[in-house]
Amino acid sequence: MSITQETAAHHKNDPAVVCCLTEAGTVISPADLEDPAIFPDLEDSGLLNLPANVLKIGQILGAKLTKTIDALTPITPDVVEGIQAIEEATEAAVEATVDDEGVREAAPVATAAPVAQVGEPSVVAGGMVKIRIEEAKGINLEFPTVVMSGGAPAAAQAEAPAAQPAGAVAAVEAAPAVKVEDKVRRTLNIREFAVKKVELGETTSFENGVLTIRKALCEEALKADPLVKKIEMDFVTPDNKHVYSPTIMDCMPIAAKVEGSLGEGVTHALTGVVVILTGVDESGLQVHEFGSCEGHMDEKIRYGRPGTPDEGDIMIRVMTTIAAGCGMERRGPYAAHKVCDIILQEVREVLKKVPAEQAVNTIEHKDVTRLGRPRVVLVKEIMGQGAMHDNVILPTEPAGVFGGRPNVDLGNVPVVLSPNEVRDGGIHALTCIGPASKENTRHYFREPLVSLMANDEEINLVGVVFVGSPQINDEKNYVCGRVGAIVEALGVDGAIVTTEGFGNNHIDFAGHIEQIGKRGVSVVGVTYSAYQGALVVGNKYMDAMIDLNKDSNGFESEVLGDNTLCPWDAERALRMLKTKMAGEEIKAPGRKWDQSVIEANQKLVDAAK
Repeated sequence: MSITQETAAHHKNDPAVVCCLTEAGTVISPADLEDPAIFPDLEDSGLLNLPANVLKIGQILGAKLTKTIDALTPITPDVVEGIQAIEEATEAAVEATVDDEGVREAAPVATAAPVAQVGEPSVVAGGMVKIRIEEAKGINLEFPTVVMSGGAPAAAQAEAPAAQPAGAVAAVEAAPAVKVEDKVRRTLNIREFAVKKVELGETTSFENGVLTIRKALCEEALKADPLVKKIEMDFVTPDNKHVYSPTIMDCMPIAAKVEGSLGEGVTHALTGVVVILTGVDESGLQVHEFGSCEGHMDEKIRYGRPGTPDEGDIMIRVMTTIAAGCGMERRGPYAAHKVCDIILQEVREVLKKVPAEQAVNTIEHKDVTRLGRPRVVLVKEIMGQGAMHDNVILPTEPAGVFGGRPNVDLGNVPVVLSPNEVRDGGIHALTCIGPASKENTRHYFREPLVSLMANDEEINLVGVVFVGSPQINDEKNYVCGRVGAIVEALGVDGAIVTTEGFGNNHIDFAGHIEQIGKRGVSVVGVTYSAYQGALVVGNKYMDAMIDLNKDSNGFESEVLGDNTLCPWDAERALRMLKTKMAGEEIKAPGRKWDQSVIEANQKLVDAAK
């Protein structure tokens, strides 16, 4: 398979191999060469053997063959004349790893260009703008460019100014510096109230750190959906986690809106406690798709992940039994979530009335526009196949169900949320995919990439785009195109695309990255891949990837939250995006997934803090 001029330029430092029988006297062009991307497969199959003296593509373009050679023959000095000199590519200060299908993982040693402090504009002179006016008999105008520290890093390091040519026209004054300024769009205050004990009682209340839940709530909640046949509730304490549990469908915070709408005003939240929703159907089948985490709760939960309980949390376990045969349908899991939300709403109404002075902590989140910094966007792909895969967007209450819109009902088209809306429980996760890579409702409440990007003063996070992953390919293409259009309209310099799970949704994942990359936007992909989740699709824009695997064997471990996006993954992803926006090259990966390389990358990022 011959290659194009663009591919040849990209692979100029890779071995040169002819793709077919090539006659002596042929002046070698890209059309005569095989694609280096398939060399590893050709070598594994025994069809290709690269000698030590094989020439590089950049050396033989335009050279002449002196001998006729067969297909898949490496070009060596003895069969060609007119070898070209090429400049060796500078190796970027990054490390890379890859799975069998080409997922890249890299982390730079160096950071992006420095950013001026807020309110202190600074400029860096460098580079030269050159204008040739052909109709004016070749007059050349040259004047210095001005690069804003921390601005859109199209060229990271500006070229040194050149001397003015003789007879040049009068110098043009440098453009004024871009103003660096922070503008707060909205503020959210989350008041936290510590829970020391949870118990059942005759009324629902919260006093002196004791949360009491009314006994009759479970029976009353059954009225919310006839598909739910039974509800049981108990409490699992930190010192007694060796308790058998059905598969966990979700882990949720308990939070209530006190003032304003999601993303602004005041929210009350309970700490030291989470809600665990489990599900089986009447025939005993676990409500899950790819992998189930039923078992003892001290063994089947990775505690301390963004979407899982912390080690010291009390777990309020709501165990549902749904109608037989509907566990793999959209309506079954949705019914379980609705009845659970009925129970939680009574707790929320009590929580809203707790005096502010009883809060043990108040977290202030701000949506900030950082003028003069690179504009970036976070794109989060969520499940939307329409079976048991769904999510609720912007419910009335933080992390709730009612009042929100399922992304399947919205056609899975992209919806933009502000960072604060995400941090205020703007997404409720209904998805029952494999537990290790599932982003639970609590994950979105504590989403590490949102927090990291929103608080980073070197970038301007313009929003968080949530887009569903449809089942049908035509629909996938449709929503991918809409993602590209939104990103283009936002006028961003960079984007990070994440997805939970693996498999079918990787088709959309690759499509989102392509639609963003083809518009000239630097893009980084974040997903679980490793051994079991190896990508089955790819494109040229997937050259900067973060692998979320944390299982030593690279598998869906069936441990809740095991392979989800964590703060240290977020740091690698943002560092990689800054590196790419700065124009630095990210090394091509090796062929095989290697967890040790991911760990080495993390050490590089940690060392650069």
